[in-house]
Order: sequence, then structure tokens, then C-alpha cells
Amino acid sequence: MTYYLLTGATGLLGSYLLRDGLLAGHRMAVLARPAKTTSARQRVEASLVQWEAQIGRILPRPVVLEGDLSQPDLNLTASDVRWITRHCTAVVHNAASLAFFGADRRCEPWLSNVEGTRRLLELCGRCCIRQLHYVSTAYVCGLRKGRILETEFDVGQEMGNDYERSKLEAEKLIRGAGLETPPTIYRPSIIVGDSRTGRTSAFHGFYAMVKLGHTLASRMVRGSIDAAWMIEAFGKSGREGKNFVPVDWVSAVITDLLTRPKHHGKTYHLTAAEATPLAVWSRAIQDALERYSPLADPSDPTHGDAQWCEQVFRREVEIYRAYWQDDPLFDRTHTAAAAPHLPCPTVDHDMLYRMARFAIQTNFGKSPQRRRPPDLEIADQVSRLPTANAIQGLQGPECVHVGLQVNGPGGGQWKLLVCDGGILATESGISDRCQVVFHLTSETFRRLAAREMSVSQAVHDGQIAITGNGTPAPVLEAVLQTVVTPEDA
Repeated sequence: MTYYLLTGATGLLGSYLLRDGLLAGHRMAVLARPAKTTSARQRVEASLVQWEAQIGRILPRPVVLEGDLSQPDLNLTASDVRWITRHCTAVVHNAASLAFFGADRRCEPWLSNVEGTRRLLELCGRCCIRQLHYVSTAYVCGLRKGRILETEFDVGQEMGNDYERSKLEAEKLIRGAGLETPPTIYRPSIIVGDSRTGRTSAFHGFYAMVKLGHTLASRMVRGSIDAAWMIEAFGKSGREGKNFVPVDWVSAVITDLLTRPKHHGKTYHLTAAEATPLAVWSRAIQDALERYSPLADPSDPTHGDAQWCEQVFRREVEIYRAYWQDDPLFDRTHTAAAAPHLPCPTVDHDMLYRMARFAIQTNFGKSPQRRRPPDLEIADQVSRLPTANAIQGLQGPECVHVGLQVNGPGGGQWKLLVCDGGILATESGISDRCQVVFHLTSETFRRLAAREMSVSQAVHDGQIAITGNGTPAPVLEAVLQTVVTPEDA
């Protein structure tokens, strides 16, 4: 089984794609950047721990490759490139900058969206990647009106901002890359939060309006907030519509299509059948502000009135004026044919209200989140064992490839090269060459490492599952015992 290499896994859509891919049983590898105080692996781990708390399930861990789309060769090591060549046949390119404007093409959004895509395509060529799935945007149509076909691309349209221009250029690069198979391109419209929970980790577009309203609400008394001034600030009637799509639906469609080759090589508008009228989403914002934002005390002489609020709102949203124009009609022929079983939920007042509530209650992503580190970093334990850059080069007829999959906090996937009952080398990831695979949770691994139980006992109690055959059980148990309690531990 090969791996999907996912970019942008720590972003909003990327976190859903990683979750859904793992839940679907796909082998996942992610290309992620480190942050100032956390490694790429820690960033991915934090996201997965949050998912486990929300869905009540323990998830497998992906292989994490520390890299950066903005750097030459993606900042990947030579051994990482070799690993990708051996294990990955498909890339899901989701990483992107959402910056609207960038006069300097050496900066965002050009750096990530164009140069990052160019560098990723170079990696695909070096690693013989045969399949590319690319997350673009429906707004490569620019300022066109009327019906926009999925089959249309560059027809000389006027663009609304540099983000749209950069995504159009990225699509040009991908379409002209000469890949072995035609790329599959997904064009979502405006991605908002989760359709059921309102959860989001990105606060752009709709959320920028919520945040501005929330800031102004502290100077306003109850009853002075009116959705009408939001509409008037944009110089609109309220009937204009924006095409919102919930992130969980976008991820579900992409994940579903990944393993259906007959639908590959096309372009899909991941858009709602109908746009949400401006009057609907502005009312959802009003209702959320009145319910969840701290309002001014009527006795406070500094509070503002509706006219003051409208003036400030109008001034602050000027940069978004072109963005909130009436959306065109996006043709959904390919999407409807490929995923009729996954209809897009209607983004109505109640759904947007939940999303606005989530944003306000989490302080627009700024509320501190307590992130408890894993009780045991399995990667640190495995790193004490011998490693090899090209594990297949060490094999002999007496060697056995053994997979180790540890699900849950601090877990991961590894391949062990076992010869004469000893571990000769280890490598990240599990391949089809693994004759045997251990499956266990990180909690079971921790208990084994703490010698609270033996491997044979855990196998007997069903806490370790062993798939595959051909190697005596006592030999396999001795191998796993070596992993959990290495000699230098």
C-alpha cells in the first residue's frame, strides 16, 4: 500500500483531509513546516490529538516530513526524497496562502501558491509521482458573471485580487507540467467551518466580518446592531449571494474521489448549488453578536449609535468590497456525477450562526489551548534502534520486513528489517513488503515500555493485533519487546 503525500495538513481544510484520509484507512504522509517553538511532527500531533478528543476515536499517525514549500528543494533531506520516491505515488497539494494582495512576487501569495507549486511539481518529477490532486479555487474565474463551467479555465477573465491571480498561475503550471496522468483539480468556493459544530481554525472572509462586528459591539448597546448597515456598507441590496461551502463537506468529497480512478483527471467545482444571500449571513452575524458579544452598558456615555457603527464598519470593510460582489453560477456537472451521494449541505442562517458563535467563543482562534504532550514519544523510542537510509538495500533472503503501527498520541508507523531475530534497521512508514504488521495503541506501547505487561500478555489479551504470517510468534514477540525496551533505554 502506497502513501498519499499531503501538503497543508495543519491548515483548516488540510486537517480535515488528514483526519478523513486516516479514518478511511489511507496511508498518509504529510509535508509540514516547523513553527518557532514546535517541530512539524509536534504541530501535526497537536491537530490529531484535538481530533481524537472531538470524535472519540484513536487515529493512526502519518509519516511527517519536515519541509517548506517556500524553500529550494522544499527543504527536504536527501533521505526524505528517497523515501517519497519509494513510498508515494500520489500527491494531494492543498497548501496555499490566502493573502489577497501582494505587490511583491517574492512574497505571499505568490511565494506559496506559485513558487511552492513549481517546487512541488519538480519534486513530483524527481520522485516519479504519477498522480496529482490539486486544491485550487472556484474564483480562478475572476470577475466573470453568468454560468462558469468546470471545463473552463483561462478565458482572459479579469481577476479580482492577487490571490485569484496566483491560483490561476498555479493551475497553469500544473496543467502544463506533463504529468504521467492528467491532474485532478478541485475548485472549492468560500470554505467556512464545520457544518455540524461550526468548528474552524481559519478566520477569513465571513469570519472577518464577524470579528469586525464583535469588536464594534463593545461600543454598542443592545438593539443598535442591525444587519442592514452591513449590507449598506457594501453598497448592496442584500439579495446578492456568496457561495459558502462547509469544510467537512469539501474534505469528504475529495477523500471519496482520491481512490476512484475513473473520476480522476477532471476539474470539480466543490460549490453549493445555491449561494447564500447577503441578507442571510449578515443577519446570522447580527444574531450571534447580540447573543455572544459583550455589549456596551447603556449608561456608558462613550457608547456609539448605529450611525457611528455603520460609518466605522464601512471604512474597515472597504478592502473587501470587490470580494463581496454577487457570485456567478458555478456549474457542478462533474461533481454531481462523481459524488451524488455527497450532496452539499445548505449553508443557511442557523449554520452560519453556529460558525459565528464558535468564532466568538474561541476568541477567533486566540483562546489558549492546553496541549498536553504525549506520555511517550514513540519516535524517540524507535530512534534508539539502528536506522538506514535505504532499508531495502540491506535485505537478504533471511530478512523479514515487519511493520509497526502505533495509533494514538505520540504514535506513528515504522518498518523494521529483522534478521535472525534481531532488528537490523528501521525506517518510517509501512510498505507492501512488510510480511507482518503489529497494530497497537500508544497507551499499550507505554505500558509495555514501563514493563507493566509483557508483549506476549498483550498479544494474548488482544491489545496487540498481528496481521500477516510466516514468522513464529515467539520471534515476533521478541522483536517487539526489543522496540519497547531497547538495550540503551
